[in-house]
Amino acid sequence: MSSCFSIGLTGGIGSGKSTVSKLFVNNGITLVDADQIARDVVAAGQPVLNDIVHTFGKEALLSDGNLNRNHLRQCVFSDPSKKQWLNQTLHPLIRSEMLSQMNKAKSSYCIVDVPLLTENKMSELFHRVLVVDCAVATQMHRAMARDNATEEGIQHIIEAQATREQRRAIANDVITNESTLQALEKQVIELHHLYIKMAASVSG
Repeated sequence: MSSCFSIGLTGGIGSGKSTVSKLFVNNGITLVDADQIARDVVAAGQPVLNDIVHTFGKEALLSDGNLNRNHLRQCVFSDPSKKQWLNQTLHPLIRSEMLSQMNKAKSSYCIVDVPLLTENKMSELFHRVLVVDCAVATQMHRAMARDNATEEGIQHIIEAQATREQRRAIANDVITNESTLQALEKQVIELHHLYIKMAASVSG
């Protein structure tokens, strides 16, 4: 757990998690983005790419030195042991960088956006877990409109993620995102003040 009072933020596809994280940033709070970190640790020139090439072959890299994600996706889909190797290799790097950024946070607390927080059992890394929740039908509608995707495609993603019940089971706090942006902002502001008080009591 980091020295900064940390809030692990998660939610399913189409829940509005990204909007919630932006609202916290608008209130001056440091955001640590696990997805961005996951991209950064496999950026061109990173040492771990050598290990990936050793395991997945030279086809794992594109001509510009970047990761060939399509090749990797096909490999891990057909070989579960390679998926396990990739997770065991990358997760410690992502976790280490995440903790480093959390410890460098200058705000009174930090928000850590982790889409697969529930699935990867990462709740122990944070002082509190905040879940953005909405009905599955709402998720479907938003995600289809945003990604120009089919209903079947979004349904597959939802089924591969943790259920609403599983996410809520590990939540300390829940934001319900079923109505307006103003309603969302109100919930964020209330939690913002709560987290400032909690962070002060921990540091004090």
